[in-house]
Amino acid sequence: MHEQVRALRRPAADGVPPFDLRYVRGGPRTSTPALIIPGGPGLASVLPYRGLRRRAAAGGLDVLMVEHRGIGRSRRDEAGHVLPPAAMRITAVLDDFAAVLDAEGVDRAYVVGSSYGSYLASSFGVRHPDRVAGMVLDSALQSTGDLDLERARLRALFWEADDDLAHGVRRLVDDGIDERVVLDVVRAAYELSGGDLARMLVRHRPGLAWHALAAYATRDGSVARIPGIYEFDVVGTIAFRELHYGAPPDGLPLDPALTYAPLVERYPPFTGEPYDLTAAVGRFPWPLVLLSGDRDLRTPPAIAERVARTAPDATLVRLRNGHSALDTHPMALLNAVRRLVRGQHHRLPDDEAALERLTRTGVSASFPSVITKLAGLDAIAHRRSSRR
Repeated sequence: MHEQVRALRRPAADGVPPFDLRYVRGGPRTSTPALIIPGGPGLASVLPYRGLRRRAAAGGLDVLMVEHRGIGRSRRDEAGHVLPPAAMRITAVLDDFAAVLDAEGVDRAYVVGSSYGSYLASSFGVRHPDRVAGMVLDSALQSTGDLDLERARLRALFWEADDDLAHGVRRLVDDGIDERVVLDVVRAAYELSGGDLARMLVRHRPGLAWHALAAYATRDGSVARIPGIYEFDVVGTIAFRELHYGAPPDGLPLDPALTYAPLVERYPPFTGEPYDLTAAVGRFPWPLVLLSGDRDLRTPPAIAERVARTAPDATLVRLRNGHSALDTHPMALLNAVRRLVRGQHHRLPDDEAALERLTRTGVSASFPSVITKLAGLDAIAHRRSSRR
C-alpha cells in the first residue's frame, strides 16, 4: 500500500510560527473515516503505524492519522526550527484534527484514541462535538485525579499482597534497588505478559531481562527521543502543564508519580486540565466503545467501568491485555472499530474470547517472549552462581 503523506499549513497563532502539519489517510474512501490517535504524549503517527494502516485497509477501514504537532514530520516550523513550548496546548492539537477533517472534506469521523490519545479523543468530543460520529477509547485516560486509582491498584498487587510477587518486590526495595525503577520494571513486565513474568523478575537480583525492561520502561534525567517514533522532549510540555505528570509523590511505597519525577525541573508546572472529562462523557450522544485490559496498571479498568456507567451509549469490552490495545493487540482494536463503523458494537462483549484469539502483531507482540527467554537465562545464571 502506497501512502501519501499530506501537509496542511497551520497558520501563526498566539506567537507560534506557521508550520506544516502532516497526516496520512489509507484504505477505501468513505464519508466517515476513523481518526486514530496514538498515545504518549510523544508517539508519532506516520512511521510507527504503517503496518496498522495496511491491516486496517485490508479490512475495509478508511483511516486518518495525524502527526501530532512537535513530533516527527510535524516537528518544525517553516524556517526549520523546532516548534516552541508555546505551541503545545491540547486545544491546539484538537483544532489540528478538525483542520485535517476540513482539508479532507469530512464532516464527521469515528474518533479512536489510545491512552493519551483517548484523552485527546474525549477532549475532541467536548471541543468539536459536531465532528464525532462515534468513539473508541482504548485504555481510557480521563482525569489527573485518577492517579489515586493507579496508586491503589499498583500497591494492592505489588506491595500489600501476601504472595511471591509482592514479597519479591519488597525484597528488592529492601536490598536497595531504586524503588522507582522497581515499579517501572515490574509494572511493564506485568502489563506485557502477566504475573508469571513479573514473578520471574523479582526472584533474584536484576539480570539481563531486568535491564532490558528498565531500558524500555524507566525515565531518567534525560528526555527520550527516537526521531519519527517517539519524541517526548517538546510535547512533554503538555504532559506536565495540562496532565500533571509532575504530581507530587504521596510518600507511600511504589508511587507512580515517581516515574516522571526526574524530569519535573525541565517542564512548566501544572496549570490545570482543559476540560472536566469525567463529567463531559455523560453528555456524549454518540456510541462509545471502551477497550479495557485486565492487566492495565496505568489506566486501571475502574476508569473504563466508570465511563461505561456514565456515558449514555457505552459498550465496555474487557480484554486479556495490558495497556494500549493499539500497541499491544491492534487486531482487537481494529475489529472493535470495524464493529462500531458497522453499527454492531453492542455485540462486542459477547465476542471478547474471539478478540483474544486474534493474532497479536508488531514489536510489542514479540517483546514479552524475548524478555521471558532472558529471564530464563537469568534464572540459570542465578542457580549456577548459588552452587559456587
